[in-house]
Amino acid sequence: MKQQGAHPEDTEGTPDASSRPDTAAPETAHIDEVEGDEPLLPARVHRPSDLMRLLAGVLAVVVLLAIAAFAHGTTSGLEQDINKGTGQAPDLLIKIAGLASSIAILLVPVAFAIERLIKRDGLRIADGVLAAVLAHGVTLATDLWVARAAPDSIQEALTQPSPGDIHALTDPVHGYLAPVIAYMTAVGMSRRPRWRAVLWVVLLLDAFSMLVTGYTTPFSIILTVLIGWTVAYGTLYAVGSPNVRPTGRTLMAGLRTVGFRPVTASRVESGDASEAGDRGRRYFVTLEDGPPLDVTVVDREQQAQGFFYRAWRNLALRGFATRSSLQSLRQALEQEALLAYAAIAAGANAPKLIATSELGPDAVMLVYEHSGGRTLDSLPDEEITDELLRDTWHQVRALQSRRIAHRRLVGDAILVDRSGTVILTDLRGGEIAAGDLLLRMDTSQLLVTLGLRVGAERAVVSALSVLGPDTVADCLPMLQPIALSRSTRGTLRQLARERAQREREAVLEAYRQSKPARAEHGAHQVVLDKPDKKAVRAEQRAEKRAVDEAMEEAREEDLLTQIRHEVLRIRPQAPVEPARLERVRPRTLISFIAGAIGAYFLLTQLTHIEFGPLIENAEWGWVVAAVLFSAASYVAAAMALLGFVPERVPFVRTVAAQVAGSFVKIVAPAAVGGVALNTRFLQRAGVRPGLAVASVGASQLFGLGCHILMLLAFGYLTGTEKTPSLSPSRTVIGGLLTVAVLVLVVTSVPFLRKFVVTRVRSLFAGVVPRMLDVLQRPQKLITGIGGMLLLTACFVMCLDASIRAFGDETTSVSIASVAVVFLAGNALGSAAPTPGGVGAVEATLTVGLIAVGLPKEVAAPAVLLFRLLTLWLPVLPGWLAFNHLTRKAAL
Repeated sequence: MKQQGAHPEDTEGTPDASSRPDTAAPETAHIDEVEGDEPLLPARVHRPSDLMRLLAGVLAVVVLLAIAAFAHGTTSGLEQDINKGTGQAPDLLIKIAGLASSIAILLVPVAFAIERLIKRDGLRIADGVLAAVLAHGVTLATDLWVARAAPDSIQEALTQPSPGDIHALTDPVHGYLAPVIAYMTAVGMSRRPRWRAVLWVVLLLDAFSMLVTGYTTPFSIILTVLIGWTVAYGTLYAVGSPNVRPTGRTLMAGLRTVGFRPVTASRVESGDASEAGDRGRRYFVTLEDGPPLDVTVVDREQQAQGFFYRAWRNLALRGFATRSSLQSLRQALEQEALLAYAAIAAGANAPKLIATSELGPDAVMLVYEHSGGRTLDSLPDEEITDELLRDTWHQVRALQSRRIAHRRLVGDAILVDRSGTVILTDLRGGEIAAGDLLLRMDTSQLLVTLGLRVGAERAVVSALSVLGPDTVADCLPMLQPIALSRSTRGTLRQLARERAQREREAVLEAYRQSKPARAEHGAHQVVLDKPDKKAVRAEQRAEKRAVDEAMEEAREEDLLTQIRHEVLRIRPQAPVEPARLERVRPRTLISFIAGAIGAYFLLTQLTHIEFGPLIENAEWGWVVAAVLFSAASYVAAAMALLGFVPERVPFVRTVAAQVAGSFVKIVAPAAVGGVALNTRFLQRAGVRPGLAVASVGASQLFGLGCHILMLLAFGYLTGTEKTPSLSPSRTVIGGLLTVAVLVLVVTSVPFLRKFVVTRVRSLFAGVVPRMLDVLQRPQKLITGIGGMLLLTACFVMCLDASIRAFGDETTSVSIASVAVVFLAGNALGSAAPTPGGVGAVEATLTVGLIAVGLPKEVAAPAVLLFRLLTLWLPVLPGWLAFNHLTRKAAL
């Protein structure tokens, strides 16, 4: 026996729940001992609630400044009304309030610090001091910003002429009040009602006296409070809050308060940490007089784990998908107790709840009779019999007969005792009076859980024997990753990666096996000196056929597809179309946010341009040339893609697909949308999925190489065009040295090297064989590389024509400079997460053109015309082409 907290847990000596006797411990055991050294709790924890308050404070500050900036009339009227009301206050009252608040604003923090130090809570005082220092720094920065850079409307809302000096302005933020608020918030004032009341009285007195005497404005006071509050919670989240989670000894003391006489308690580790969430910590407890207990402790910190994941699920999925993302402890206690009693009343085998209690203000415990046994995940394959599978389904059917949804039927929630009886645990996330969709989600989840252990066929057969074919067939629309648990989705992704790796290895092996035959045939042709084109083509077809056969043999169906096929054998008419469970998809949300950002950047650019004089002075001949160069870029893009596709693909339809990409770029990042669309197009054109991905990957890889080489070449020319010698500019040399240093750092640091190699290996595994296929057809390679060069030339000429449309001979720049600016802007646009690189490309191109000597009056409209021709105007024809290709089943 070892005392809790002596050192980190020695897992080798920790007994497992499955190996514990169902008898009481000997009476000679010592009270209050914790077996196996419970893991030491961290001294500090980062609370999601602090982060949420930080974000709420930042949002409130932004809203306040927005109101001050755009609602000038409202702010002025509010200040006049307050000044009129406070002007009637008696002078004696004003002086008393000012004196009392000035003294109290200093005494209250000191008194609270003394009180905390007496109770040996110095860590909180240190947190408060740090928050106060940071708040003071933020107030100084805010004062400096308001005085020198803020719009006039914000300055008028936060300041006014000082009563003592009409030529000076009052402080926008109170440098002494914000630190006090940050200090009192960080030390935990909210949990002490008396101190909190005193603080609010002091703050109100200080605000009243400052308003009446004219040393502040209402918006200044509100901003001061928000800054202090926000900085405090930001500090608490950054450094962490003191951990007050109950320990094993606290648990044993709590058990004695509800009538038990515990001897020892040992921590039982959860099977899956990724979904621990609010499941709580589990303990095995032996008693002096009676069978052992299983105790679950739920505290605020444990309950807050996975908060952001559950919050996103609440936002993204429909209302039935998840419960409240963060329950109170009382709600969690009542939820689990209700479900435990309801499950037993329904006839299902579930742990029997015999007691509940609070463990202080931040934790609760639930006491169950000890079940013993092992989880389904820990059982060896030979012990998972058909009878065990049917028993599992009987327990689920008992729950569903009373409309109870378990919501987490994974392997570690299914317990098998020594007699082989199945017990369903982890009911806290369940639902009573559940709808049909939740019950069908339970069925699909258990099908996948059992399928991962015994295969799709046995899982489906066992479900059919208990639930019947109709019930099992009804769950097929729920058989999709979004409806499954987090751990199950992770397992399915891992299996998918392993299947893809096996397919790649099979293709490479088939290619390696065909290599000797090619070498022998090539040597034979050299000896005869009579190369036979038909024989070469026949050899290439045979090689392609061997690779296709290898891929076909290596191709495996995923588990969800296998389950669907097994069910459809019994019910061919069963619905298989996945149900729409998502309220909003991540890509939709990202596209909406990115589109809003893009629209903001576009509108801000348009508002600063006078279109009347601009259109009158434009050279329309160069505008037409820019339009033609923009249109020619789609032909070049089609050539750049088809050059890396040995299969025959219609050229005209490929051009249409590139036009459709103009629409896709608006709803997805530039580096993602085009790749996905081209891959889908090649698959629909008859190219196998793996080869389609490899072709697009090869095109992207060659495009990246050409882009870098052209950027270096044009950068060299730009650096030498103004000098008589051919020595490169310092900027080019600096860029090359920077790249070299980065490469050396990546290759020398093991972590970075492993990260890069892992990401690149999957690309080269499929691209290299594809490139070897292309190299056997020089005309294809010439088409691909020529298309890339032509694509870059079209964009450079389009940008140059746009510049000439608004400039004259005195404002022209060289083609090399335009090429460098375009290549840099295009690279940044590909890396930007916004659709089409909106915002990043415009800013880069404008700044770049100004840097190479183009006036701002010409650079801004030229970039706007270029982006209109290459991004915005092609959206409508792109949408039409996208719909046309979709109707023709080409996308």
